[in-house]
Amino acid sequence: MTRRSCVIYATGIVCAHLLIVGITLVVAQVFQTMIHNRLKKELTLTEASQVFESWKNPPPPVYMEYYFFNVTNPEVFLAGGKAVVTQIGPYTYREYRPRENVTFLENGTKVYALNPKSFVFVPEKSRGNPEVDILRTVNIPAVAVMSELNSYSFLLRTIVSMYMKSIGVEIFMTRTVHEVLWGFKDPLLTKIHSIRPEVDEMFGLMWKKNGTHEGEFVFLTGERDYMEYGRIDTWNGLTEMSWWSSNQSNMINGTDGSVFHPLLSRKELLYIFAADLCRSIHLGYVEDVDVKGIPAYRFAPPHDVLQSPEENPTNAGFCVPAGDCLGTGVLKVSVCREGAPIVVSFPHFYQADDKYINAVDGLHPNKEEHETYLDLNPTTGVPIRACKRAQLNIILNRVQGFPETKHLNEIIFPIMFVNETATIDDDSAAQMRTLLLIVTLVSNFPLLIVGMGAILLIVLVVLVCRSRQKKNEVKRIDFTEAFHSFTTAKDETAYTQVSDKPEVEPSENNYTNQPMRNGSYIAMSPVEAQKC
Repeated sequence: MTRRSCVIYATGIVCAHLLIVGITLVVAQVFQTMIHNRLKKELTLTEASQVFESWKNPPPPVYMEYYFFNVTNPEVFLAGGKAVVTQIGPYTYREYRPRENVTFLENGTKVYALNPKSFVFVPEKSRGNPEVDILRTVNIPAVAVMSELNSYSFLLRTIVSMYMKSIGVEIFMTRTVHEVLWGFKDPLLTKIHSIRPEVDEMFGLMWKKNGTHEGEFVFLTGERDYMEYGRIDTWNGLTEMSWWSSNQSNMINGTDGSVFHPLLSRKELLYIFAADLCRSIHLGYVEDVDVKGIPAYRFAPPHDVLQSPEENPTNAGFCVPAGDCLGTGVLKVSVCREGAPIVVSFPHFYQADDKYINAVDGLHPNKEEHETYLDLNPTTGVPIRACKRAQLNIILNRVQGFPETKHLNEIIFPIMFVNETATIDDDSAAQMRTLLLIVTLVSNFPLLIVGMGAILLIVLVVLVCRSRQKKNEVKRIDFTEAFHSFTTAKDETAYTQVSDKPEVEPSENNYTNQPMRNGSYIAMSPVEAQKC
């Protein structure tokens, strides 16, 4: 066997083994299953996992941008006209949210934690100074008091109305942004506090929220099932709420929005419990995106999250009392706001009924600026970028006994909205890209084997073709030489004259006395020649 034949046979054997092994591994998904099991084991809320420290102290900076609606024509509005608002801000604060008092429960299957939040003003990311800028907006304490007194006697409402007027309390107030946001001593609440000490005399949209937490959480670590990773088990000791009018609406579903299980699917719905909204919401897949070179799925709340019960009957449980429902795009949260007529929505009433948008001039909802979304890496479930946007509104309507409200029809009036954003930092992004590269290489290793086998197959075909070409060339050369030799021999022996002398005409005497010369054919005797 020649060296060329050995090479061909060896190449064929190696090629066949690579293709068989590679295709078998691809079909069986051995490496993919192995790396997925590894991810399920590593992505847990345990001290030994790779993500635990990031969960306790999130490295990406979180920014809270506060936008306010400044009312430019309060007198016109109170006289029955249409309110006009202008958006001011953002006033941006860096949010710090480390987890504290972390304690493992039930053999590491659950973990208890508090999540206090603190805020530091960031002037370079803000438009304006909150301690200087003046804001004219709805006097929420006054409106809350009027709403609370709506069920009391007309006489009591009249007395309170006269007292409010005597101390200068009106439906609209003028304060600095800092006061409205972080608190001021309200004269009306101060009076109520003297009668009912449990009522705080200070008011602010973020009053007592700087350095405090939203409740005590117990999370599932994902040790038993990777699908439980980060899911809320209890909140303030509760497995479900009691504010709403249906069991489904009272359910505490999903995570707190900071973590999600790995190996996400485009078809699944993700659930988040939002304590500030007093409910759980779900998010659906929107599109594939890329953030700092990391592939991600974008999830956002679908339109049915805040649809009216007429369009989505499952939302009837959020009507409190039962049957007292608002339209699409808004949610009344008075039940968890001490009875104040507070309504939440997306900014500028994005995805809400036109009647809410058109009730006030100056609102311009659009998807780019007002949509809430999460960009999650599908392999690890880690949030790569997040934008949580929510608007605070208040219900204004006519209340008997308060003359200022006599021209008002019920309206959901916008106060402010917040844009909470976070994007993965560069160091974490680099680590994530490295991890995903390793996962991709390990998962696709069988394809690499198949590819090598395919390359060897091409090499084998080329070698075989060249070998056959060589053999054909050798046979052609041998045949040509043989044919040439045969032709040459025939030319030299088949038709050759013996003598150069001219033939002599034979006479009768010569027939008997001289032998005949063979001048035309070789190997013939004179007798044979004579016969011819």
